[in-house]
Formats: sequence, structure tokens, C-alpha cells
Amino acid sequence: MDTLLEPMEAKLAAALPEDAGWQFEPKWDGFRCLVFKQGDTVSLVSKSGKPLARYFPEVAAAIAALRIEQVALDGELLIPVGSALSFEALQMRLHPAESRVRKLAAETPARLMLFDCLWAEGEDIADRPLAERRTALEAFHAAHRSAMLRLSPFTEDRAVAQRWLAGAGGALDGVVAKRRDEPYRPGERAMLKVKRLRTADCVVGGFRYASKKREVGSLLLGLYDEAGLLHHVGFTSAIAAADRAALTRRLEALVEAPGFTGDAPGGPSRWSTERSAEWQPLRPELVAEVRYDHVTGRRFRHGTAFLRWRPDKAPRQCTMEQLGEEARPGIVDAALARA
Repeated sequence: MDTLLEPMEAKLAAALPEDAGWQFEPKWDGFRCLVFKQGDTVSLVSKSGKPLARYFPEVAAAIAALRIEQVALDGELLIPVGSALSFEALQMRLHPAESRVRKLAAETPARLMLFDCLWAEGEDIADRPLAERRTALEAFHAAHRSAMLRLSPFTEDRAVAQRWLAGAGGALDGVVAKRRDEPYRPGERAMLKVKRLRTADCVVGGFRYASKKREVGSLLLGLYDEAGLLHHVGFTSAIAAADRAALTRRLEALVEAPGFTGDAPGGPSRWSTERSAEWQPLRPELVAEVRYDHVTGRRFRHGTAFLRWRPDKAPRQCTMEQLGEEARPGIVDAALARA
């Protein structure tokens, strides 16, 4: 364990594999985290290689307290808030003030969901098949059981995994498939991930021009709340190049303030940039159907895929109810139950 490994990654697939030899696991909605302990030294490392220990001191302390000299684990940092997992709570940890981070760590402690073991019993086992590494992981978890260290469930039954995927709701990011006979392959897309994608009909409340072009770059999407306010919930930039010129003319004919009457683009956010405030407001007349994967804080977490225009849909019918929280599957309750 002389160097920090890159995490094994997954490539997107349309469906779960049907042939034998696969292990299926929930794709948790959290921060990917490699964990290394060597003597008194503990490292928590993000998927991009950035250190995470200062943002999750309670997890680092729990690893440091383990009565084991060396271990390397792969997992996901999660924060349960009430009856749900909160990605927003994870994002709030990325704060420059240590006092703020420690306050949040005490109020909403994180949990580490473990799904692989790379070093155990004083030996590097990353080159062993997943089936053997899983056995080592289960032995580690049994020996160091706690409420903070969780063991991610798995199944070899595709039908069970399909049920997880169908009931993913906002608790899971999908399902991951791994070959049970393969070693850990750091930095490679050696797993498959299948996401549950959903659709929503949104009002186009504004748009941004493409960089250095007088042509539409992205559509700004909105949904109405119960009070009749139109809130910015995300964007789509999946516009065919052949359609951009005509769409730009169509949008420019609709430019009219305010565009959004509730939360607007470029509002207070630690992620805002100078360019994020440069947008054109539109009369709320156009409705677009988009495909999305996750919602965080009443917003699409990632860019959405444009599917089609909905001239048959009245803008006022495009409400926040489409993003309503779904019941989480029982697998989440089982995995997060008290140790």
C-alpha cells in the first residue's frame, strides 16, 4: 500500500447484463471515497484524488480508531437526514471553515458504505477476484462493526437487482454490475452502471448564448410551485447543431423579463461564476420534455437531455410535483439500519 490507488470506475449501460458471473450492487447517491489506514496515518480520497478527511472528520476519526494496522477500502460517503439520504448535506461539508465542518459533522454525521476491500490482513488483495475481496470485506466489517461503517448489500440475482433499479427513487443512483471473477482495476471503467432515468415537462424560462456565439447554448428550465412562482430547476444544452439558428430566432422573439419569478439563474450559490448570471429571460410559453437522473434541492443535479417540445402542454401544468420525492426501496432501510 505504498501509493494511493485510483478507484475502479463504471461505464454507463442501458440495461443490466443477463449472462452469469455478475454481482449487482446499489449505486449509492453519495461521494465516492477510497479509505487508507497505515499505522496512525489515515487518508480519505475522492474519486478525483482530492483529500476528504478534513471535510469528514468523524469518518477519519472512526478509521483511525480501528484496531488494525493496515487497510484499504472502497466505498461511498452518505449522510442520512431524517428518512432520506441528503446529497445537499454532503455538499455543505465542502466548506473552507473548519469550525463549520465540525459543527455539521456533529449535527449530521456521515456514514461510510463499504463495497470493496483492497488491502486486508497485511496483504494486498486488489489482484484477487471480486468474490474473494467481498469475503475479506465481510470479515473486516464483522470484526469492526459500527453505525458509521456500513456494508453495502449485493445480489447475484438479476431479478432482485432489477427491482432495486425500478424502486430507486431518490435514494439510489442506480445499480452497478461487477464481474465476480475479475480483480480490482484502478482507473479503468471495468464495471457497468445502469441508472433509472425519469422525465419532466418544463417551462423554458430563459436561455444562454453559446460562448463567443450569438446562438443559443442552453435552455434554462423552470417549474411552478403551489404559489404560482416559476423556479429555475436546471438546464439542457442537448440541442442539435442544425436546429440552433432557427431556435435562436424563436427564442429571441420571446425575450421578456422577468423570465423566472421565483429562484432564478445566477442566484446565491457557492458554485456561481460570472458567466452564470448572463442569461436572457423569456415569456413562459415554451414547454420542453427532458430526461433527468437526479434531483437535489428541487433542482436537476446534472444537465438534462432534451427529448421533444410539448405544444400540447400548458406552461402552468409544469409543476414541482413532477419532482416529488419517491418512497425509497427497502434495501436502503436495511443498509442504513442501526448496527
